[in-house]
Order: sequence, then structure tokens, then C-alpha cells
Amino acid sequence: MLYENSRKSSEAPSPPGTGRIAVYGIIGLLGMAAGEVLLFSGVHWVGRWFTPIMWTGYILFIDSLIRRRKGTSLLTDYPLEFALLVLISIPSWVFFEGYNVLLKNWAYIGLPDNMVERYIGYAWAFATISPGMFVTYELLESYLPGKNPAKSPRLGNRLFFALTGFGLIAMIIPLIWPSTYMTPLVWLGATYFFDPINQRFGDRSFLSEFFTGRFRSTLIMFLAGLICGLLWEFWNYWAATKWQYDVPYLGHIKLFEMPVLGFLGFMPFAVESYAMYVFVRRLIPIPRKVKYLG
Repeated sequence: MLYENSRKSSEAPSPPGTGRIAVYGIIGLLGMAAGEVLLFSGVHWVGRWFTPIMWTGYILFIDSLIRRRKGTSLLTDYPLEFALLVLISIPSWVFFEGYNVLLKNWAYIGLPDNMVERYIGYAWAFATISPGMFVTYELLESYLPGKNPAKSPRLGNRLFFALTGFGLIAMIIPLIWPSTYMTPLVWLGATYFFDPINQRFGDRSFLSEFFTGRFRSTLIMFLAGLICGLLWEFWNYWAATKWQYDVPYLGHIKLFEMPVLGFLGFMPFAVESYAMYVFVRRLIPIPRKVKYLG
């Protein structure tokens, strides 16, 4: 489910599944193709900006497929909400960068010497993280069988406090005992803390659906996270500016730059990113015309 309310527009949506891919989707696809060609042609600046270039093209292309599939999309129908999603994605990832200062799970190499250029690159790359996963989820959700509940069920008080309590403890422990072995707690903590709170405020909650036996949406979001994780690592492997990992769990067995067990973290990370997006969006004093994915 993409929208809480129906599309409010004088223009009727295109019939779902018909028509051509929107121009911006073709531009996105051509941008990705050009990025690959220029990278392997040795164009240095493309290697430096390769990750955000590829993800920007990917988001445009997948959103255009969603628009063709459904007749509507967040980018085309609610551009302000899309812009807020992009902006919220930046601090959402900075949250994990903060933990990485202590845990040192990854390090960046090939960064520009110019600090302005470096931070523009950070911001651009971080801005694509949540949108990339969410458009992937939305497209998968439209094709896979079954339906999600119209509204996330309410968690009982005991389960609510158990989940949020676990999430808070999971976020605190790595701050007290920083170690790469504490990494799994980081990729779980924010989900268990923010997601149930979102449900209490009437927003979408993947955990409340999962713990009441409605597994579909969580499994699809896991799949979206895993697909995006594979793409992140694939494109990162060839980039000039990239990240490398130090993971203690079978760290010597890698697919691209990522130790294989690390790919498991992308699945809860997708749910976690959604929980953080919903929580932060509620704090922004701009009325929501749409509840994205909610």
C-alpha cells in the first residue's frame, strides 16, 4: 500500500500497467548505463561519484516502473514528500555513522581531498539510501501475491514495552562496550525502539504486523533490503571512492567488499530505516498529504 489517502489531482492516473515508462525513468536508466561505460573507460570523476550516480538513476528508474505499474508514484504525485524522504535519509544514515566511529565496522577510501566536495558526496550518497530501499519494496509489493493489512494491529502493552525496552538496551550497549562484535545490536536496536512507537501514533509498524502473524510486509522489506545490499556492494566494488569492512564474523569470506554474513544485516536495516523515517517525519512541522508506504 503506497498511500493512506487517494490521489488528489484533477488529472486522472494512467491505467495501471499500461503506457510507456516515464521520461525521467529512461533518463535514470541511461544515466546508470553511462555511469558504467564512463567508469570502465577510466573517467576518474565518475569513479569518485559512482555510488550516488548509480543510485540516483536506480531510484528514478524504479519509481517510473512503479508509476507505470500503479498509475501513480511518490516522486510524481507528492514531490514534497519525496524531497522530505530524501532529506530524512541523510541523518538516518548519519545515525549509523556515529556508531561506526566507535565500532569501526567500515572505512572510506579514495575520498576527495577537498572537504566541500567530500561532504557533498556524503550528503548525495546518504540521501539515496532510504529512497532506494523503499522504491524497491514498493515495486516488489505490487507484484508479489497477497495483501498487507489496511492498518497495523495494535501491540499489547507487555509486548510494546518489551520491544521498545530491548531496542533501547540494544542501542545503549554498543555505546558502553564498543566492539565490532556488538554490530548486530546496532542493526536491530532502532527498529525495536522506534517501530512500536510509530504504531502507537497510528503509523505503519512492521513489527506489530510481524508479531501478530502478518509476515508478508516484513518479508518483502527484508527482500528489498537484501536486493539493495547486493547492489550497494556490487557498485561499491568498482568505485574509486568506496568503503571497506572490518567484520569479525567470517570476515575473510567476502562477496565484493562485504563479508558474506554482513549481507544479513541489510534485511533488518530496511525495516529500521523505515521506522526511523516515519518517526522523524512526524517531527517535521509540515502537514503530511500522504503516508508513504503506510
